[in-house]
Amino acid sequence: GEQRATQSDFMEMEKQRGISISATVMSFEYNDLCVNILDTPGHQDFSEDTYRALAAADNAVMLLDAAKGLEPQTRKLFEVTRMRNLPLFTFVNKMDRPALDPSEIMDQIEQEFGLETYPIVWPIGDGERFKGVLDRMDNVVHLFGKGDRKSKAEVETVPMSDLETLKARIDDQELFDKLMEDIEILDELIAPLDMDRVIAGDQSPLFFGSAMTNFGVQLFLDKFCNMGVKPLGRLAKVVEEGKGKKGSQSKLDQDDEPNDLVNPDFGEFTGFVFKTQANLDPKHRDRLAYIRIVSGAFQKGMKVGHSRSKPGKKFNLAQAQTLFGSDRESVEVAYPGDVIGINNPGDFAIGDTLYTGNQKVAFPGIPSFSPEIFAYIRNPNPSSYKSFTKGIDQLLAEGAVQALRQRNDDGGGPLILAAVGQLQFEVVQARLKGEYNVDSDLEPIGYTLARWAEGGWDAVDKADSDGKLFGIMIVQDRWGRPVLLFRNDWKAAGVAEEEKYLELKPWSKPPMFE
Repeated sequence: GEQRATQSDFMEMEKQRGISISATVMSFEYNDLCVNILDTPGHQDFSEDTYRALAAADNAVMLLDAAKGLEPQTRKLFEVTRMRNLPLFTFVNKMDRPALDPSEIMDQIEQEFGLETYPIVWPIGDGERFKGVLDRMDNVVHLFGKGDRKSKAEVETVPMSDLETLKARIDDQELFDKLMEDIEILDELIAPLDMDRVIAGDQSPLFFGSAMTNFGVQLFLDKFCNMGVKPLGRLAKVVEEGKGKKGSQSKLDQDDEPNDLVNPDFGEFTGFVFKTQANLDPKHRDRLAYIRIVSGAFQKGMKVGHSRSKPGKKFNLAQAQTLFGSDRESVEVAYPGDVIGINNPGDFAIGDTLYTGNQKVAFPGIPSFSPEIFAYIRNPNPSSYKSFTKGIDQLLAEGAVQALRQRNDDGGGPLILAAVGQLQFEVVQARLKGEYNVDSDLEPIGYTLARWAEGGWDAVDKADSDGKLFGIMIVQDRWGRPVLLFRNDWKAAGVAEEEKYLELKPWSKPPMFE
């Protein structure tokens, strides 16, 4: 009901199902800092959207249910986080409900992920007997005063130096004794907090609380703002405008690694698109591109270059917005680390770089990962062709799913949708109906994974003519690059091992320049 949807869940399907389907941005000021939260889906079917959001993040927070601990989808999402090498903070939520022992949660994280945790705060009880948390950094207990489910919990603080008062306030001899025992065990057995290891993603600061009653959230924010990494520089490819024309550009794409560090104090504005979204406001049919600013400052009305456009072409950023879920507010100036939304007439795609100055800048593209289910999508009503095509094009631009086509199909043949999970297909069909008022039919195809053939079409033709690709579907991605669809891991691994010249990869990056 009312409590299921979070501030960042605003799509109709999100409200109905009580889950996050699309990554959203929430920006706010806290203790003289600007905090940008990129709320990502917790469902593994949307792990690719999570990775795109993490591309724009400097830190990650893993939110766990205290009663469930690590859920099946958490592993996939954690692997995605690890790929970005971000500092990872862990918040164990819903302590005001029956919960696992906190030591068990720590063991789960270490055994499943090989990640050491360091409890910054430690819970006292759980469920009906949840009394609060110990702040191990400041040696103060924050006591939980339970209100109703819609109101903020009352908090009282008692220093550990005042044990008599603390014992009286906890008012539970068993829990008080356990707290004393836990403190001794944690001090003796847990490795000390090492911020270098935290920044490297090898140790995770651990917090406990109850977000619904807002207990422990402020404590977490205070610690996070002190411990978290501030906006850093990023590697990019920087070339003089006008250089890298046709012949040299393809070489730039494939052979050159981005090795120019663009720091926040780089003399020019740079930023990259990590997400696009259509129909945030269904009444206006608007489209936004979400930009993570890396360097310089955005100013309303500025003209920017675009990594995939011809040298010299500029785009006018007439207006930008800060976002809080579906709420938006116009912004005149924004700085490194900020996330802004700009109107997207269709020119800006995920992974694109925007920049000012005479040097063309391109940050590494955001990769696509191997889908696991595939289906032809068709329009059953020829009269709605234009609306169907518009809807599909805009949803594909958002990265809601990937699109594949038969080789040499320039757009007239059947479109293949490729997704990590079935729920992505359901979202596409629901949004086509709800936002574009068109029906769609899906016809599943019996393949379970994709591999990009970086060896190119010549390598694919060789393998095909040699009879090595029997039972494998040969298709192309949106960039016209060869993709092979396999029915199982065994077949994919065999072909990759025997036909090394194919250079099969489970992911692909878009070209940095076009």
